[in-house]
Amino acid sequence: MTSTRTDVLALGNAIVDVIAAAEEDFLAKHGLTKGAMALIDEARAESLYASMGPGKVISGGSAANTIAGLASFGGKGAFIGKVKADELGRLYRHDLTSLGVAFDSAAAADGPATARSFIIVTPDGERTMNTYLGACQGLTVADVDAKAIENADIVYLEGYLWDPPAAKDAFRKASEIAHKAGGKVAITLSDSFCVDRYRDEFVGLIRNRMVDIVFANEHELKSLYETGDFDTALSWLRSENILAVVTRSEKGALAVTPDGIVEEPIFPVERVVDATGAGDLFAAGFLFGLTSGREVRDSLRLGALAAAEIISHVGARPDVSLKTLAGNEGLL
Repeated sequence: MTSTRTDVLALGNAIVDVIAAAEEDFLAKHGLTKGAMALIDEARAESLYASMGPGKVISGGSAANTIAGLASFGGKGAFIGKVKADELGRLYRHDLTSLGVAFDSAAAADGPATARSFIIVTPDGERTMNTYLGACQGLTVADVDAKAIENADIVYLEGYLWDPPAAKDAFRKASEIAHKAGGKVAITLSDSFCVDRYRDEFVGLIRNRMVDIVFANEHELKSLYETGDFDTALSWLRSENILAVVTRSEKGALAVTPDGIVEEPIFPVERVVDATGAGDLFAAGFLFGLTSGREVRDSLRLGALAAAEIISHVGARPDVSLKTLAGNEGLL
């Protein structure tokens, strides 16, 4: 990676998305929990793929989607993640680097294939994810490029990475390096089921200040504080005295700051086609706003704009320039 400054460097699962439309009964037939992300093994991956209808293959992965969105706004991004030296791995690397994102993590020569997430999109636009982590699980401390971390204003960590133990160590190492260099560390909680698995550890990351910024949706936030009441969960979050962004689907989003709560509505869309990546792209807009010196409210607006663009089509990478879109809306 180059020695120049980076706005945001992300550590995440390098996953290729295979997206297909299906009716509600497909979920029931295959025992899938609507709206959730389930980890699956290779056999289950092959079985599910064989049952799916025609799919669209697009590079994905939560943190990588965020960095792709940041680049579309004109921000400078970098990514650390693990792919295999196979066809999907090469496609994945090309898709990121073609956006101007630095992705220099060495590919695995052997072992499991590049990760895939089989995403079922129901008629209401909700996505149900089934992820084979494959080569992702090979991410280790050795993949943490210290110089690249030091050169980043914000290091963005994907909550899903808390599953593989070796990646968890890489996560901690990146946070340590970033803070020593004077940078900030952000985390996305990723999924309410992910929070269920690691609730105490995620709360510990916040309270031990291993992270400085938290991204969550309202379901993840309620899971974090084990309550069904959003206001109660929000009260707990405010007590952490940390910058946090909470998305609430059609209710808009809010930022918790030391000065109080800032709320912003959604950008309207004609129809929700595919909700895949909505939270990832919201984070992209907010992080771009933050690293380019904008106020919290304007950063929320950029996040809302990016989320609106992504849910209007299939796939979790922008179809149009977010920089141009934001300019047309008077946000840049």
